Amino acid sequence: MSGFRHLGDDDIADLARLRVVRGRFEAPDGARFERELVRNQEVVAMVPLLDDGHTVLLVRQYRGPIDALLLEIPAGLCDVDGEEPRTTAARELAEEVGQMAGSLELIARFHPAAGFSDQFVRLYLATDLSTVPDDRQGPEEHHMTIEEFDLDELDRAVDDGTLKDAKTLIGLLQTRELLRNRR
Repeated sequence: MSGFRHLGDDDIADLARLRVVRGRFEAPDGARFERELVRNQEVVAMVPLLDDGHTVLLVRQYRGPIDALLLEIPAGLCDVDGEEPRTTAARELAEEVGQMAGSLELIARFHPAAGFSDQFVRLYLATDLSTVPDDRQGPEEHHMTIEEFDLDELDRAVDDGTLKDAKTLIGLLQTRELLRNRR
């Protein structure tokens, strides 16, 4: 183990979707220190791959924290008590892009911002898609668009800043690599 110890959290703000806390820690040498942290819900994200094997569905959605539209893979919070992450992924895929996956394969797990948040993301490759009614929630989703994206354009889209969302970059790069290895 690292020798660091988490001694506890003191609440700063308890909000609808997250908690802000002052975490208390002890270093291996016994020094104590504090850090402001965000305790957040887990997230699922999906890369919906069309049957052609190189086109994915992305959403262009407004993101208030950066006051901009982002092109990203569909994702959602694990905010239904007792719901398994794979079930959440299936539900979110249907809600956001109106697709049901015949297969949801877990392809990555990661902490997107471990320097200040405990948020954890499970990333799924969604294949064997079929159309179902969507059920978008909230104003951002009501105004988002669904766009097809060719994985052959991934390097260019990263280079020119078309794609800049971390979960999307991880998901698309991982998907491209998986597809290359399966050929």
